[in-house]
Amino acid sequence: MNLAYKDIRHSFGRFALTAVGIGMLLMIVMGMGGIYRGIEGDATLLINSIGTDIWIVQRDTRGPFAEVSRVPTNLVDRASTVPGVATAREFVYHTIQREHAGKSLRMSVLGLSWPTDKGDWLPLVAGRTLRQNHYEMIADKSVGLYLGERCKLGKDTYTVVGITANMISSSGDGIIAVTVDDAQAIQFDTTGEAVRLERAARAARGVRSELVAKQPSMLDFADRPANELPALARPQVSAVMVRVAPGADAQAVSDIIAGWGDVSIFSQQSQRDLLIKGTVDRARRQIGLIRVLLTGVAAIVMALILYTLTLDKIHSIALLKLIGAPNTVILGLILQQALFLGVLGYVIAYFLGQKIFPNFPRRVILVNTDLIQLAGIVLIISVASSLLGIWKALRVSPNEAIG
Repeated sequence: MNLAYKDIRHSFGRFALTAVGIGMLLMIVMGMGGIYRGIEGDATLLINSIGTDIWIVQRDTRGPFAEVSRVPTNLVDRASTVPGVATAREFVYHTIQREHAGKSLRMSVLGLSWPTDKGDWLPLVAGRTLRQNHYEMIADKSVGLYLGERCKLGKDTYTVVGITANMISSSGDGIIAVTVDDAQAIQFDTTGEAVRLERAARAARGVRSELVAKQPSMLDFADRPANELPALARPQVSAVMVRVAPGADAQAVSDIIAGWGDVSIFSQQSQRDLLIKGTVDRARRQIGLIRVLLTGVAAIVMALILYTLTLDKIHSIALLKLIGAPNTVILGLILQQALFLGVLGYVIAYFLGQKIFPNFPRRVILVNTDLIQLAGIVLIISVASSLLGIWKALRVSPNEAIG
């Protein structure tokens, strides 16, 4: 006869309610770990998926994912001439928020270097990749756009030709992919009134300019669009991505580019480390602190419940001692209940999480190593929580059964 099983059946309602409460606490602890894994996965998703060996960014910056980076487009041609470079392509990345169909859309815009990059590496779940240089986009399903929908961004209207899944930025926004030219058009879009005022300001500056006084015909350019002014360079890009040719020495290529005075370089791993240690580190520490606090709360709740259950069995424990039952029987009763409570709570937490976590606004990624670690912690706190009840049971006198 198992005394722990008999006692659980006797007070099944209280025990079941306690197990559900412990399970919900452990589910939150489990979810916190999954949220951190999701943040880490979202932060490094684009870096891992895009497939490049070297990132060339603005000098003394940490790259487009950590801060603003601006490099000229001719850097692509410069990088292509370096021995050992297979391909060099532009990278444009920024976040926007627009109104569409009566709702607010917040998304990260990724510029694909057309026609070298048509989005073949994107995890499409519907539709196709880009087939033309303008007015097509691939959108993650979290953005809220459907296949074939037309969405106006800036002055142009784009058609959704592909849908991806789990292409999320480090801030949790869905990613849309367009060509580099379209991404820059969206980024530098200006209202008509702002364009008119800028052209008027150019004309005013031209009138005061000594150069225009010598060459009055230059003032005719004041009313032309900014991208047609001969004195202005093309819009800059966020970074240049370099893929090293098979068999080439990546370190040698990096050393050559690192010698240029206007840029900084990062490998794929170093760019990933910068994101994890920078953007993700504070979230990791905060989530870790919350996990520790919740685990402590779960341990305290379990200890109090087991102590209360022990108090309810004081007369029964005294009677067991009176008839000569060894202390190991009593200790086994309390310890088995504690372990069963912890295991049941963990099982409830896992299955509840499987139903609830997919509905969270951010991705929750449950990793086997985290689940095993939490299971070990649950076993430890189950044993530790039983100590208070064991201490009380050992102090019970057999005479209390008679009294």
